[in-house]
Amino acid sequence: MSQNVLSALPQYPSHGGREWLRVLFTGLSLFVVLTVVMFLTHNPTLYPTVILIGNFLIPVVFVTLIYDHQHLSSLSPQSIAQSFVLGGLLGVLGASILEPLLVAPLSQSHHVLSLSGALLVGLIEEGSKIAAVLFIARRWRHNAEIDGLLMGAAVGMGFAALESTGYAFTAFLLSRGEIGASIAETVLRGLLAPFSHGVWTAILAAVLFRASAPTHFRLTGGVLLAYLFVSLLHGLWDALPGALFFIVPPGIRIPAVPVALSVVGLLVLMALYRQAVRQPLSEAAPGGA
Repeated sequence: MSQNVLSALPQYPSHGGREWLRVLFTGLSLFVVLTVVMFLTHNPTLYPTVILIGNFLIPVVFVTLIYDHQHLSSLSPQSIAQSFVLGGLLGVLGASILEPLLVAPLSQSHHVLSLSGALLVGLIEEGSKIAAVLFIARRWRHNAEIDGLLMGAAVGMGFAALESTGYAFTAFLLSRGEIGASIAETVLRGLLAPFSHGVWTAILAAVLFRASAPTHFRLTGGVLLAYLFVSLLHGLWDALPGALFFIVPPGIRIPAVPVALSVVGLLVLMALYRQAVRQPLSEAAPGGA
């Protein structure tokens, strides 16, 4: 039976697992060259291009890495791209509507986001992203854990790319047009991107798909616990970015909380990935769009 199921899975060309490296080096080279040219020529028209490349580079590299391994899944490249673009947009839209209504009253007396506000942001944003997963995959077969993991990573990174672009533009406005502040925000969020949204949504979507039937989703206790877990990681990430830190030569401060949360998230994601690739093929019938 497993041979029949394997033959039914759509086959896509293999890229040897290194396409993501080509995308990384090409995008990074373009970002550096364009940034240098922008500062040397004082040409402000290059600013939007630099910011877009900078904020989309790592999320696109992450999704390309997913594509390099999508032969394990029934998702098509079109499904992954749709998850990145549409899922990211829907997630940002949902969070943008709910956060001003629910978070602002908790934080209006604080100059920074309070712990309760940050935890609520985690619940809202993780809920918005998984709602996007539910919407996009509503007509797919969705009982393969690896499909959920890959799709969740794509949705999460699409969300991260759009959110980081917004933060870079906000830094530009708050600094009264200081392009350097916007570039610094772009670089920082690019370095952190692989350890946050993509990981959190991949974890939750993998658990969701694992618990679901081929034709309908099941919101079980395990799914709820996974939702609360990734929301907690998200909330602590936002609330305690600089509460603790350690210093490495030549005096660089490394925030301890995001590092610890990154390790926890990646370990859980790796465990789910190993479990997903071992899922019996008879359970993982073809599903992508």
